[in-house]
Amino acid sequence: MHPPITGRCLCGAITYRADAPPLWQMHCHCESCRRTTGSAFASFFGLPDGRWRWTQGTPALYRSSPGVERLFCPTCGTPMAYRADRFPGETHFYAGTLDHPESYRPTAHVHVAEAQPWADIHDGLPRHDATSGD
Repeated sequence: MHPPITGRCLCGAITYRADAPPLWQMHCHCESCRRTTGSAFASFFGLPDGRWRWTQGTPALYRSSPGVERLFCPTCGTPMAYRADRFPGETHFYAGTLDHPESYRPTAHVHVAEAQPWADIHDGLPRHDATSGD
């Protein structure tokens, strides 16, 4: 992905813009990401804090566990971003919110020990039991 990177929630109440390329792009298979999105896995990209901003609206915040914040649209419920103390200086955005999702290029799968057998993906990407912050 190349800047500017923009995205929004389903209803358009929350929008963002980044002027930096992603730090990384990955699929996460952990239980909390599955439950947050209601899907088999979540596709994320990390942006350096200070290089992105909300351009419209303010997301609601849910502290799902100690040191973890999940941001979502208070109107339509779209999951927008994830922040954790264990990943200082970056915010993780859901690839499904991108205005141009075709530009998303994941490089790996994380938390594959929690992956569901009914969502078996054979894309040739590296697979890791955890993330570097675990």
